[in-house]
Amino acid sequence: MANVKVFDQSKKEVGAIELAPEIFEVEVRPEILQFVVRSQLAARRSGTHSTKTRSTVRGGGRKPWRQKGTGRARAGSMRSPIWRGGAITFGPLPREYGFKVNKKVRKLAMCMALSSRLSEEKLTVLNTIDLPEIKTKGFVEVVKSLGLEKALIVVKEADKNLVLSARNIPGIKVLEAEKLNVYDVLRYPELVMFEGAAKDVQERLK
Repeated sequence: MANVKVFDQSKKEVGAIELAPEIFEVEVRPEILQFVVRSQLAARRSGTHSTKTRSTVRGGGRKPWRQKGTGRARAGSMRSPIWRGGAITFGPLPREYGFKVNKKVRKLAMCMALSSRLSEEKLTVLNTIDLPEIKTKGFVEVVKSLGLEKALIVVKEADKNLVLSARNIPGIKVLEAEKLNVYDVLRYPELVMFEGAAKDVQERLK
């Protein structure tokens, strides 16, 4: 097992935690990470775009002119796609962009993402961050003491003081352990996990 140091919010060592090798020491395969991230981003797309076809655009029920004898091209509807104000040919319609990813693949991708942060020495484990009040300035001091610039902070449970103090700091995101996902782990170059959150993630991924 990987033995990782545990720090407090002032970056002083206060203990250690053992991380399971089957979760934090997995061989990273970029194609699996890319597949899962693509699935996550696709699922976020609303897919509500819509255009009208000949059957849905208003008007066009009457034939513009008779079939023969006028010298003009044959026309059956004023709402033909080749007419101004007409329908759209092969236009976008509402659809779902998401696609299925097997549970085992999602789990493997999460282990790979966590393993990549540990192997790059970009994983920091904290015992806690204690903020007595909601104040961005107080959290900025904690971020500076930890030496963070762009980081994902994973907590065991939502802490109102921490979440509200961190929301205005660019490059910092606070996320609950149960909401941890591959995209956010890879998006932020530094990963900070509370000790309790690390244990919860290990239990969930075993």
